[in-house]
Amino acid sequence: MTESPRRNYPLYRILVAGLLVLPQFGLAQQPDGPQTSAPPPVAAPTPAAAPAGHGSPEKIWIPAGTRVAVVLENGISTRGAKAGDSVYFHTSFPITQNNRIVIPVGSYLRGELIESKRPGRVKGRGEFRMRLDTLIFPNGYTVDLNATPRSADSGGKETMDSEGKVTGAGGKGKDVQTVAETTATGAGIGAIADGAKGLGIGAGIGAVAGLGAILLTRGPEAELPRGSTLDIVLEHQLALDSSQIQYSNVGQAMPITPPPARQP
Repeated sequence: MTESPRRNYPLYRILVAGLLVLPQFGLAQQPDGPQTSAPPPVAAPTPAAAPAGHGSPEKIWIPAGTRVAVVLENGISTRGAKAGDSVYFHTSFPITQNNRIVIPVGSYLRGELIESKRPGRVKGRGEFRMRLDTLIFPNGYTVDLNATPRSADSGGKETMDSEGKVTGAGGKGKDVQTVAETTATGAGIGAIADGAKGLGIGAGIGAVAGLGAILLTRGPEAELPRGSTLDIVLEHQLALDSSQIQYSNVGQAMPITPPPARQP
């Protein structure tokens, strides 16, 4: 016996409702068609602000003409010095700016000899000239330097000009003393040998011997012993990176080795 159509009515409604929903679901899942207009412009990202403290480092300027007190670490003598030899110093007094130490005691300086000349046998004095080109701070910070010494206390008779040239003492006084001593010695020997006549002959021989000694020896060497104190002058202003001179130790007084006693 077949079922009445009335009993299948709920199933029929379900099928009809499903057919109505399927087209809408398919339309919702369809991909977009080809793009016919330009995409909207994309805003450029706003650059991030630079972190504080990462800009250009602050410069500390030490003006030209500043004098720096230094002590010589290695002795210099025209006896063996030559152009190109290194010279070494350390600072003996701090340099301050705005109540702040910018170059502490114990900083190192390196330079070199530009020229060196021994004294002549008859005339000419020993002389040498130097320049300082590197400054090294106790923390290792290194800067280029352009400085020349202007005065020196070596314990001797050397002089220094405005270009840093050291000139040794002249030998004329010593030469006169040498001739006088040999003349007197020769005269004494001659007088013993032959009275007054021998006195004159001996004096002449002694004078000749003295002149011969002068021609065979050089004049005094120009020297700066280890421990000599000098003032150097900055030829140009010096730029220092403030971030590099944040010292935990601003330097300590260093023992100064006095130069050896020099003959007058």
